[in-house]
Amino acid sequence: MTGSKDQILARIRAAVASAGGDADAGYAALPRQYLRAHHDAAVHDITDLFAERAGDYRAVVERVPEPGLAPAIARVLAERVAAAPGAILVPDGLPDAWLADLPAGVTLTRDNPPLSPAELDRAAGVVTGCAVAVAETGTIILDHGPSSPGQGRRALTLVPDFHLVIVRASQVAADLAEAFAWLDPARPHTLISGPSATSDIELVRVEGVHGPRHLHVLLAGR
Repeated sequence: MTGSKDQILARIRAAVASAGGDADAGYAALPRQYLRAHHDAAVHDITDLFAERAGDYRAVVERVPEPGLAPAIARVLAERVAAAPGAILVPDGLPDAWLADLPAGVTLTRDNPPLSPAELDRAAGVVTGCAVAVAETGTIILDHGPSSPGQGRRALTLVPDFHLVIVRASQVAADLAEAFAWLDPARPHTLISGPSATSDIELVRVEGVHGPRHLHVLLAGR
């Protein structure tokens, strides 16, 4: 597939060059008069807007000061394990300071070596960081891979039924255009807008079809 794609793109570039044009320059010169954002930056604080929009998608959103992050994580995970016993999954690179206050009843399991789907499914939940969050849509974006510490592989956040994600205020972008500018387009990304849900069958909302039924967000910072 990659070879065919490269051949097609090479032919397009050759055709454009033979016509005396520059494909990249031509693309950059296209008029873009569409509205990039649908909020008034002078009115909305983007962290407040993100919290509001993520809450609209039925995510639980808590604002916590940076020094209170570890106690908040400990409380949320303890409540989750009490409700659904099991281990909490932790990706490589998650800051140790975030897990410093965990009570004895919370057991952590590292995804190294990679856990099987059955092991992921038996977990009480997973805790991760994120790459960026989008205020306008209430979306959290994960950037997977070894160069993205604290986020883990895609299965780690799609199979467990509970996902606790830490978003720092400095990671909140105003809109999708700004968020995508912060990301590497060559990397795999998962976009999360609230708990996984669908209304495909008779317009009845069903949660947990494509990912966790429960999304808890700790928004740390200002």
